[in-house]
Amino acid sequence: MFQFDFDIILKTLPYLLKEGMAFTLTLTALAAFGGLVLGTLLALMRLSTLPGLALAATGYVNLMRSLPLVLVIFWFYFLVPYIGQAILRTERPVEVGAFASALITFTLFEAAYFSEIMRAGIQSVPKGQLSAGYALGLNYRQVMSYVVVPQALRNMLPVILTQTIVLFQDTSLVYVISITDFLGAASKVAQRDGRLIEMYLFAALVYFLISFLASLLVRRLQARTAIIR
Repeated sequence: MFQFDFDIILKTLPYLLKEGMAFTLTLTALAAFGGLVLGTLLALMRLSTLPGLALAATGYVNLMRSLPLVLVIFWFYFLVPYIGQAILRTERPVEVGAFASALITFTLFEAAYFSEIMRAGIQSVPKGQLSAGYALGLNYRQVMSYVVVPQALRNMLPVILTQTIVLFQDTSLVYVISITDFLGAASKVAQRDGRLIEMYLFAALVYFLISFLASLLVRRLQARTAIIR
């Protein structure tokens, strides 16, 4: 440890933040938003009285939650272009791109987990709220949009943010398709300059600090929402 080189961290910090962390945060934000929107739709489908919708949503959620994320990333990146070629009947595989593959994969995968969170949140809203909405002349879509879902989001916001922290950590798996996220950028510097200890310890420290501070904010938010309820 007496040969620990702090200069390599300082010299490569702009690259790590601009190329690596910027990508990681962008992917986390976009995938969390897309996963929450799709997860809410899946939750409404699972709670629907139509057996077909409920069965399809349940099958999708169970499938995604039963597969390793790294396998889903591999599957989408390598197989979907050929599936697109077969469907569109093109001469070459459809180009999806590494970023698009990662974004779609994380969105579809996280939607299964956000769906369960939203379903629990929707079920936590008293049924009297639905009856009151129907009494005001609102239809099912309006009751869900204006009455139930906003309350469910407030109830489940701490859990949603916790799942987003997990998503932030999982984005490091994009290294399997050679995307330069924060960990990938640190790994490139480590391999190039032969400073594995410095770069991997620094990457671990950054992930720890961001996740720990975010978890503290979630705890404070959870305490405030508990007081409101």
